[in-house]
Amino acid sequence: MISYRPSFLYNHDGKDDTMPIIYRKTFIHAPIHRCFDVARTVDVHSGKFLLTTQYPVKGILTGVMELEDFVTWEAMHFGLKQRLTSHITRMEKPTFFQDEMMHGTFKSFTHQHIFIEYQNGTMMIDHFDYMSPLGCLGQVADALFLKHYMRSFIKLQAENVKRVVEKELHLRIQ
Repeated sequence: MISYRPSFLYNHDGKDDTMPIIYRKTFIHAPIHRCFDVARTVDVHSGKFLLTTQYPVKGILTGVMELEDFVTWEAMHFGLKQRLTSHITRMEKPTFFQDEMMHGTFKSFTHQHIFIEYQNGTMMIDHFDYMSPLGCLGQVADALFLKHYMRSFIKLQAENVKRVVEKELHLRIQ
């Protein structure tokens, strides 16, 4: 049973309600505990993806992240090298963890990862809300391209977790 209150169920405690929110469900044919662990594994999110190349450069550089762990990623986005540090601020194994930006390009972000046992597998839910920097210019960027870019980025990360977990399970069955 999930005993936390995901942020999308209540007001954001003073955060701007117009901030972009990305919500994505991904079904994974695997046990909940394995999906939970793989989603927290730095190595799974490191390397070249369609949108970017990102590598951990500080904090937890490999392995599974735990509560209060942090990682600084270096990545290319929109042709610019950027660094972003996030840390895990909440965790309830194996159903929920939350990471938040400590330093980076965004004004802020919170990414909730929710895992629910569902039809002989796991439903992994990403709930990502962020605030762009630069006030009105950031809102224009959201409308023109940033929200779409972030939605694609979250989708690719979720599909990568699914691919890794299901491939691992398939290899064990053979």
